[in-house]
Amino acid sequence: MNIKTVTVAGSGVLGAQIAFQTAVHQYQVHVYDISDAVLEKAKTTLQQLASAYQHDLGLEKADTDAAFSRIRYFTDLAAAVKGADLLIEAIPENPAIKTEFYQKLAAVADPQTIFATNSSTLLPSQFAAATGRPAQFLSLHFANEIWKHNTAEIMGHPGTDKATFDTVVAFAKSIGMVALPLHKEQPGYIVNSLLVPLLDAATTLLVRGVADVETIDKTWMVATGAPVGPFGILDVVGITTAYNITNMAAEKTKDPEKIKAAAFLKENFIEKNKLGTATGEGFYKYPNPSYRQPGFLK
Repeated sequence: MNIKTVTVAGSGVLGAQIAFQTAVHQYQVHVYDISDAVLEKAKTTLQQLASAYQHDLGLEKADTDAAFSRIRYFTDLAAAVKGADLLIEAIPENPAIKTEFYQKLAAVADPQTIFATNSSTLLPSQFAAATGRPAQFLSLHFANEIWKHNTAEIMGHPGTDKATFDTVVAFAKSIGMVALPLHKEQPGYIVNSLLVPLLDAATTLLVRGVADVETIDKTWMVATGAPVGPFGILDVVGITTAYNITNMAAEKTKDPEKIKAAAFLKENFIEKNKLGTATGEGFYKYPNPSYRQPGFLK
């Protein structure tokens, strides 16, 4: 299948990035969200992304202006998905919200449209039936700041058609991603299956009082050559996300360590609006965190 038009449902942090990355690579892009007010906010985010693409990738203003010319905005789902070859869903990580969305989408999408979820924590098999086209449904997961961290994890469910899978792998490559195909469903895909245990371990060391934030990050950076440590990563991911994941694990497992970690994050960060880079402070203060200062690794 030849993909020409892509609809991105959800214009939050990753939705906006997916839309812009796709438009930069010559595709027609439809951005869908629930209200004009939300879309206006997305337009501001996209302008910020244009500056980042110019600064980080060396794009000219003419390049980013051309990308904007390929983007259209919709609050009507039927209009947004009309003529789309691929729909990428980037709406909230809530199973009920996603299920309802796919049921509505199935009723209005063209028969040939492939559906892909960007979900980072939920499996495609959870929503395959709701899509009404399980063979044309799979996961396509991007990392935050996709123009720099250009991974695209492609994961089908047992009913995903191979041709659909291969089409999405080819699409991911065509928008500048390193395509990472998974052969079976895995919660957390590859990246988060590796990353989450690291972030959990770092948080546990901190909550137990074993070492402070800077020492833990310094240890990881010196020992592995990584450019940033686990707490620097958490600031970029967003401490709200880290708290939600930790709190869900605490409620599910009743593990005292998880309960203590969730309470620590809530009291010291969530309630103080220290949510990471988005608010200018998390484990570090931005825009000049100490881990970027000369001598940090001494």
